[in-house]
Amino acid sequence: MRPLVSWMTKSDPAILELYDETGIAMPPAVVSYNIEGISHPTVKRRLPILADNGLLKRIDDKQGYYQITDQGRDYLAGKLDIEDLEQTE
Repeated sequence: MRPLVSWMTKSDPAILELYDETGIAMPPAVVSYNIEGISHPTVKRRLPILADNGLLKRIDDKQGYYQITDQGRDYLAGKLDIEDLEQTE
């Protein structure tokens, strides 16, 4: 299990993993449809938080598409200093 910083939930790594595995931009509905056990309201709530903290970026404001960032990939790979994530809160 990857370390979580204070603002993260247990859902966040699974969300990031889906973005990393697919390599495509997706809106919340597509993400929640493809992750078992994480509700659509949870995904909608978490995506902006992940974007605010640099792990995702919002691609399309109208449609609500997000894409993983290099920092998000570094987090998943264990290459990111967790203290840096705490400071972006």
